[in-house]
Amino acid sequence: MGRYGPIRHFMDIEAWKIGREIRKRVYAIVKRLPKEEQYCLGSQMRRAAISVTANIAEGYGRYHYQENIQFCRQSRGSLYELQDHLITCLDEGYTPRQEYEEVYALTESGLKALNGYIRMLQKRKEGGK
Repeated sequence: MGRYGPIRHFMDIEAWKIGREIRKRVYAIVKRLPKEEQYCLGSQMRRAAISVTANIAEGYGRYHYQENIQFCRQSRGSLYELQDHLITCLDEGYTPRQEYEEVYALTESGLKALNGYIRMLQKRKEGGK
């Protein structure tokens, strides 16, 4: 079961929904980065943001709990990577503190949702033995 009902598609997974919002917010930040950061920091931020939702989706499509869990762990790593990039944006003055705090809080929510989803998958895996 997802947070609001059964999971019938990866888009029903709460962590994916939060990841989608994070991706939108990160893309907005990247669009405002200075030109010299567009291809380095900006590219890394976009890839990490895409990775969050893409790995949840790919794991969902694997149908094996352990593979799904591994893709979710990769997604979790991308969320932590994004947190570091957001700190860089704050430190360099590329994003205002309020925006940083809002997006950072979204990454924390995403981590909590993703960890809950991983725990659910682990319980199902153990129950299936």
